[in-house]
Amino acid sequence: MKNVQDEHLQSSGSPNTIMDITNLHKVPAFITKDGSEIRELLAHRNSAIRNQSLAEARLPFGGATQEHYHPKAEEIYYITHGTGRIWIEGEVRDVVAGDAIAILPGQKHKLWNIGAEPLRLLCCCAPAYEDTDTIITEGGS
Repeated sequence: MKNVQDEHLQSSGSPNTIMDITNLHKVPAFITKDGSEIRELLAHRNSAIRNQSLAEARLPFGGATQEHYHPKAEEIYYITHGTGRIWIEGEVRDVVAGDAIAILPGQKHKLWNIGAEPLRLLCCCAPAYEDTDTIITEGGS
């Protein structure tokens, strides 16, 4: 029997792939249109997934995204580390590790890190995240 802890499988992203496993520590970071640092775990760009995306986002101490919305994508934010404040269409709530946040298409939203450590969260988008589906609504953009 193989020891799965010793194996790290990474697919080529081919539609014929039976299994896609991506390790967070092997995924390069990039900055999205709203200013978040993202590590895209699974999406059409790097796996057989076609209709959604999963990424880890990080906001540094004192950081925030720009207010924005997505005309097509709905999002789920799942806070894994830290403390934040989420604003969705005029409603504000503090969020902590273990909280899941639903963001519907067209809802303006913004996230701040109000804690003393980096705020880390998983972002699930359906359809998959695209810069072209991100409309910035603050800062004159």
